[in-house]
Amino acid sequence: LFDYKSINIIIDFIREFFPPNLEKEFVFRVFVASWETFAMSIVSTFFAGFLGLLIALPASNFQKGPTKFLRNFCRIVLNILRSIPELVWAALLIISAGLGPFTGTLALLFHTTGILGRLMAESIENVDKEPSMILSANGVNRLQIFFYSTLPQLLPQFMSYILYRWENNIRVATVLGVVGAGGLGQMLNFNLSLFLMDRSCTVIIAMILLVLIVDFF
Repeated sequence: LFDYKSINIIIDFIREFFPPNLEKEFVFRVFVASWETFAMSIVSTFFAGFLGLLIALPASNFQKGPTKFLRNFCRIVLNILRSIPELVWAALLIISAGLGPFTGTLALLFHTTGILGRLMAESIENVDKEPSMILSANGVNRLQIFFYSTLPQLLPQFMSYILYRWENNIRVATVLGVVGAGGLGQMLNFNLSLFLMDRSCTVIIAMILLVLIVDFF
């Protein structure tokens, strides 16, 4: 690492990235790819939040009988979804869904559903039960108890989880492009493979700006 020749090679490699390519046509293509990556993260996170909640409800139920079987089944589903990394999901889905952002969106959706579902299930189990017990004693059904007592307590926590996963999915969406799942990652992989370092630098800058925008939101 500290060898004189190695240091020169590293410096020369870094110099090849600058200045970034700012040709209008290329910058426009980067903008389109950025929008693809942004859309992949938005769509996958939105639907993952919805599906995660649907699976989290039965997954957090401790009652015996049929509901216990349903709880265990839902927990297994969540374990499977989140145990397979996004890159592996993308590699599997490319075979059936083909190259492009749709495959990347599905890969993010499956993995994020598993993570959000597990987090939401644990939050539901740990929520304050006293308000629900009071409503139940007054004849309120379980669905109403969830919407009027449980959900209002959990909503801030759920929103925090979803926003965190959205920020994470932006970064992962750029990586998924390496396996052909569209967006900035695919453009970066293409330019790096051709040793077009100035164009790669432009794509990397777009990635950083995209993450900063999401972090701001």
